[in-house]
Amino acid sequence: MEYVYGALLLHAAGKEIDEEKLGKVLKEAGVKTDEARLKSLVTSLKDVKIDEVLKNAAATVAAPAQAAPADASKKHEGKKEEKKKEEEKPEATEEDAMAGLSSLFG
Repeated sequence: MEYVYGALLLHAAGKEIDEEKLGKVLKEAGVKTDEARLKSLVTSLKDVKIDEVLKNAAATVAAPAQAAPADASKKHEGKKEEKKKEEEKPEATEEDAMAGLSSLFG
């Protein structure tokens, strides 16, 4: 996970993500680096538009539930059980989004 965070830090700083820079960031953070993992992540990120991935991940997590109009709920009283089931689902957290994002990078 540290590798992905390092890559995101470089991206946020407007720096090119390459093995040397990512290795330096991780070293300064006290992370023992693995050259194969560095190379794999950098290669995986070559064609990824990180801004778009982050925007889509944030939109998925931050999307509020749409409320139904009051009179529409009267028409669909039989669907109360479905609504309860939907409400029982846990909301996605930022950690879930980052975990999904990190799975893209190995």
